[in-house]
Amino acid sequence: MQYGDLCCVYVGKRPMIVLNNVEMAKEALVQNGTVFSGRPHVPLIEWVTKGYGIVAVTYGHAWKQQRRFALHTLRNFGLGKKSVEERVAEEARCLITEMLKHEGKALDPMYPIMNAVSNIICSIIFGDRFDYEDKRFAKLLEILNENIRLSGSAVGLIFNLVPFIRHFPGPQQKILQNANALIGFIREVMEDHKKTLDSENLRDFIDAYLVEISKQKSNEDSTFHEDNLLMTTADLFLAGTETTATTLRWGLIFMMNHPEIQDRCHEEIIRVLGYDRSPTMDDRARMPYTHATVHEIQRIGNIVPFGVVHQTTETTQLQGYTIPKGTESIPNLTAIMQDKKHWKYPDTFNPENFLDENGQFCKNDSFLPFSLALSLQCFPYVYNETMGKYILSQCPSTCASTTTSVAIYLVGGVSSLPYTDWGSVFYCGSPSTCVNSSINVGLVKIANNTRCCNTNICNNYTLPVMPTQSINGRSCYTCDLSNDCSGKLYCEGAEDSCITAT
Repeated sequence: MQYGDLCCVYVGKRPMIVLNNVEMAKEALVQNGTVFSGRPHVPLIEWVTKGYGIVAVTYGHAWKQQRRFALHTLRNFGLGKKSVEERVAEEARCLITEMLKHEGKALDPMYPIMNAVSNIICSIIFGDRFDYEDKRFAKLLEILNENIRLSGSAVGLIFNLVPFIRHFPGPQQKILQNANALIGFIREVMEDHKKTLDSENLRDFIDAYLVEISKQKSNEDSTFHEDNLLMTTADLFLAGTETTATTLRWGLIFMMNHPEIQDRCHEEIIRVLGYDRSPTMDDRARMPYTHATVHEIQRIGNIVPFGVVHQTTETTQLQGYTIPKGTESIPNLTAIMQDKKHWKYPDTFNPENFLDENGQFCKNDSFLPFSLALSLQCFPYVYNETMGKYILSQCPSTCASTTTSVAIYLVGGVSSLPYTDWGSVFYCGSPSTCVNSSINVGLVKIANNTRCCNTNICNNYTLPVMPTQSINGRSCYTCDLSNDCSGKLYCEGAEDSCITAT
C-alpha cells in the first residue's frame, strides 16, 4: 500500500484511520473489538432508523440484547444448519424455472435473483415466500434497491454533511418514503401475526419476537418493543437480500466471462451430484473447485469495498500509535482481499486462490467479504455462503457453456416403438444439432421435430436400443445424442447429431 498498513484521512474535520491489511484489521476489530465497537453519528441512518435495529446501533446494552436474540432465533429456524438446505434448494429450482421461462431471450436477472434470495430470509422472518409474479413484493424489492442507490449517491453524502435538508423537499425525501413503505409492509405482517399467534407453535422470527416482548414486559432494562421489532426485521430483510443477490449477479458475470472455469465447475457438479440431486452441506468437501469458485466470486466481486465505520469508545493503542476516544476507523477490504502477500493471483479471477497444491479447498485469513466486526460477519457471511453455494451449484446442472439444450418431441401412438410414451427427451448437444427436422427410423417417424430451446434442464436420458427392422435389410442402432455417433455407417445427415438413422 502506498500509504502503509495504517493511515489517517480526514472526513471533513473528522480524522479517520484506515486499516489496510488483515493483521491491522484483526488487531483493531477482534483483539480490541469492544474498544472499536462504537458507531459514529450518521444523520441519514438515524433519520431513517430512529436509533432502532441492529446494524447501525452502537455497541451497548440494546445492541447486545437485540443481536443475541436475533442470532439465537435465526439459528433456531435453521440459518446455517442442514434444516435450511431443502428450503434453499427449492428456491434455487424456482429461480432457474423462472429464468427458463424466457426461452433463451435476453432478461435482466436482477429482480428474479433478489426475489429468490429474499424468499429464504422471508421464510424465516415472515414465515412465507413470495411468488415471482407478486407485484407488491416486486415493488418492495424495487424501492429497496432504490434506497441503496440513493443512500450511496451524492444525495446521501450531502444529507450527512447538512442534515437540516430533511426539512426541505428533494430526493432525500424519497429515501424516507421508501423506508416507511418497507416498515409499513412489515407492520402489516406483524399485525396479522398478532391475530394468529400461538406461543407454543412459533412459525417465524416475528412470532418469536412478539413472544419475547410479552416475556420482557416487567423487565425495565428490556429493549424488546414493537419499534425495535420493525427495524430489526427490516435490518435482517436488507442484510439477507442485497448482499447475496449482488454476489450472485457478479457470479453470473464472472462465469460468462470465464467459460473455462464455468465448464470445470459444471464437470465437478455433474460428477458429484449428477442431474437429479441438489447439493448439500456435506458435498462441499467433494466439490473443492466449485467451493473455491464461490469464494473467489465474493473476493473479486468485492461488493463491500470498505467495512462499516467504527468508532473507539475509549483511548487505546494500535501498532504503537495512540488512538484517541471517538476516533473513527474503517477496514479497507479491497486492499485486504487483494494483498499480494496473501493471494497467489490478487488482481485476477482465479479459484486457485482458494486451492492448495493438491486441489483441495483451503481457507485464507485475508478473505473478509463482510469485515471482521462481529455485528456484521455473523449473519451476511453465513447467509451469503449458504445461498451462493446452493444457487451457483444448481445453475450448472443445465447445459455447459459449449453445448445447448435440445428437445426431441416424440410422436405418440406408434405402438411398435418402446419409448413412444416419453413425450419428449432433452439432451446437451453441440449447437450444430440445432435443426428443426423430424427423426425417422427406417420409414417410421418417431419424432415430429427437434429444436434448440435453451429452456430445459439437461438430463441423462438416452434413447433405448431400437428393435431390429427389416427395412433395407439393416439393423438400426441408437446413437448417443450427446456425442459422435458410434456407428456412423448407419447415420445419415450431420454426423454429430444423427438426425436420421436408417
